[in-house]
Amino acid sequence: ATRTKSADVERADSGISQVAARKWRSRASETLSSLQAWEAHRPCTDCGERDLPVETDVQNCNQRRADLCEKCRKRRTERKESVLEFVNTEASYGEDLRIIKEEFYLPMQVAGLLSQEQLQGIFSNIQELIDLNESFLEILQEEIDQAFDQGDDDLMTVCIGEIFLEFVNMLPAFQTYCLQQSSSVNMLNALEKEKELLRIFLNVSQNDNTALRRMNLRSFLMAPLQRVTKYPLLLSRIIKATIEYHPDHGSLREAKSRIESHLEHINMKTKQEGNTWTLRSFRQDSKKKREVINIEMRETALKTVGWLREETRFVMEGALQLAQPPDGQWVKKGSKTLKFQNMQVLLLVNMKRVSESSLESAEPGPVKDAVLVLIRDKNNGKFHLLREPLRLSNCIVSTDPDCDDTFELIEIRREAFVFRDSDRARTHHWFRQIRRYSRELGSWKKRRNALPNIMISTPHTRP
Repeated sequence: ATRTKSADVERADSGISQVAARKWRSRASETLSSLQAWEAHRPCTDCGERDLPVETDVQNCNQRRADLCEKCRKRRTERKESVLEFVNTEASYGEDLRIIKEEFYLPMQVAGLLSQEQLQGIFSNIQELIDLNESFLEILQEEIDQAFDQGDDDLMTVCIGEIFLEFVNMLPAFQTYCLQQSSSVNMLNALEKEKELLRIFLNVSQNDNTALRRMNLRSFLMAPLQRVTKYPLLLSRIIKATIEYHPDHGSLREAKSRIESHLEHINMKTKQEGNTWTLRSFRQDSKKKREVINIEMRETALKTVGWLREETRFVMEGALQLAQPPDGQWVKKGSKTLKFQNMQVLLLVNMKRVSESSLESAEPGPVKDAVLVLIRDKNNGKFHLLREPLRLSNCIVSTDPDCDDTFELIEIRREAFVFRDSDRARTHHWFRQIRRYSRELGSWKKRRNALPNIMISTPHTRP
C-alpha cells in the first residue's frame, strides 16, 4: 500500500498522464517527420531554389556538397575550373617570359651578338612584364592555396576581380610593349639579315633547344600580346559562372571593362602611329569610350609632369568650367559676368613609395607633390594642354559664400582661375580636394595661421 501511494504521488507531480504522453509522442513524431521532410527539400544556399535531389542513402547524404542544387553545383564546378584556368595560363605565360629572357636575351647579351640599344629595341620592357607577372602570379597562387587550406574546395573565396584591379598597373606596361611590337619585329628582321652569327644562334636555338618547343623568337615575343587579349575572355568565363551576389561579381565586371578599354586605347594609338596591325576589337559603349578618353588624358598628364606611373595617384578627373577674371572684383559682380570655357581637369598626386615594390599601394607614403593639369577638349584627335600644370604648393584655394557655385584658385604672383562644375555638390568636392593638398604642400602655410592675406576674412581674423 505504501509503494502504491508513492507511485501515485510521482504521477501527480510529473503532470503528464498516459493520454497526454501519447499525444506528446505523436506530436514529436510528426515534428521529426516534418524536419526530415524539410531537410530533404531544404533550399539551395546559392540560388534559394528547392529542387535538391532527395538523398536516401545516409552516406551519400553526408558526402553531398552542402545544400546545393544540381544547377549551382555545376556552376561552382565551372567557376572553379575557370579560376584555375586563369591562374594556370598566367603561369604558362610567365614561363614564356622567362624563356624570352633566359634563352634569348641573356645569351645574346653575354655573347655580344647585339648592342644594348638593339636588345632594348627588340625586347622592349620585357623585364617590367616579368616582374609584374611574378608578383601577380604569387598573389593568385597564395589565394588558391589559402582557399584549399580552409576547406574551400570550390574556390568560392578566391576573388580574381579584386586581385586584378589591384594589379591594374599591368595594363600600361602591356600598352608600352604592344605599341613597340611592330618596330621590334622590323628591327629583328633587319638584324637577322645583317648579322650571320645572330641568324645561326636563332636557328640552332629553335632546332636544338628543347625548352623552346621548336618555336622561334618571334613566336615568344607575341606572348604578351596574346596574353593581354585573352584576359577579357578568361574574365568573362569566371563572370558567367559567378552568381550575381558573390562579393567578387562587381570587381570582375569592372576588371573586364578596364582591360577592354585599354585594348581599345592601344588600337587607337596604333592607328595614330600608322601601324597596320591591331589587337582584338571590342564593342564600344559610352562607358568604355569615356574610359578610353580618360586613359589618354592620364597619359598626357603623366608625360607632362614626368612622374613615375607607380608613384602617381589620380585623385580626381573630369570636366570643369574655367574662367580667368580680369580683376578681383568678380565676386561682387557675380560669376555670371565671367566667361567660362569647358576644360578637362586632372588632380594628380605624387606619393612616396613605402617599399621597393611599386605594387604595394595599400599603404601609400607621404605626398611629395600635387598638380592640377588643365587639358583642352580634343582638337584634331589629340589633347592639348591649356598651360603648364598648376603646382598646388604654389596655389591658394578659396571660396566665397556669395558665390557658392564656384571656387577660386590663385597661383601666387601669377594668374587666378575660377572653377565650377555643372553639379554644385561636385564643385564643392573638387574644392575640398584641391584645398586639402594646397594646404598640405603650401610653403605659405606657416604664415598667419596658414591663411594668406587674400584669404583672411572677418570670421578668420586673429584677435
